[in-house]
Amino acid sequence: FERAERAMGRVDVLVNNAAAWQPDTFVPFREASRNPYLEMFTSPAEPMSPTSAAAQFAANAIAPALLIREFATRHVARHARWGRIINISTAGSDCFPGEVSYGASKYALESITRSAAHELGQFGITINALALGPVQTGWITPELERAILPTMALGRVGTPSDIADAAVFFASEQARWITGQKIFVSGGHRM
Repeated sequence: FERAERAMGRVDVLVNNAAAWQPDTFVPFREASRNPYLEMFTSPAEPMSPTSAAAQFAANAIAPALLIREFATRHVARHARWGRIINISTAGSDCFPGEVSYGASKYALESITRSAAHELGQFGITINALALGPVQTGWITPELERAILPTMALGRVGTPSDIADAAVFFASEQARWITGQKIFVSGGHRM
């Protein structure tokens, strides 16, 4: 926050977009855990470990919560009345076999979103979550894309600009009465 404010002035919009991901499972041995989508671009999920779970929760839930706290502290100290927080989640947060810690950590982020919206609304801060479907940022192989396309109502995987446009909307005045919501930005992959 200090570096951002020195470079560009006060922070009125926070987008929590960073994430950690490692496929993991409750299945106690690797060979029994089969996720066809994962197998197209990575090895099968490893049994969940304290290390894999902690790393994903630290990046996907705890770090955003601490950034929200810092945002709110600075916002309230300057008596601001307008602020926006957009948290980036996943469309699979409610159930993500083979990616258990990732899904659970993003589900935690969604709970943090709702709690923060309830507590910080009194200060003019809206907080919402974007639940993303498959977005091509270099990880979707042509083979994986062919497997995903039948699950996409709009017939294509997402692009970074699809997500940016939704984030810009939530950062705008037009979204002034929307808070505590999870919106699927997934091309109909999840509804």
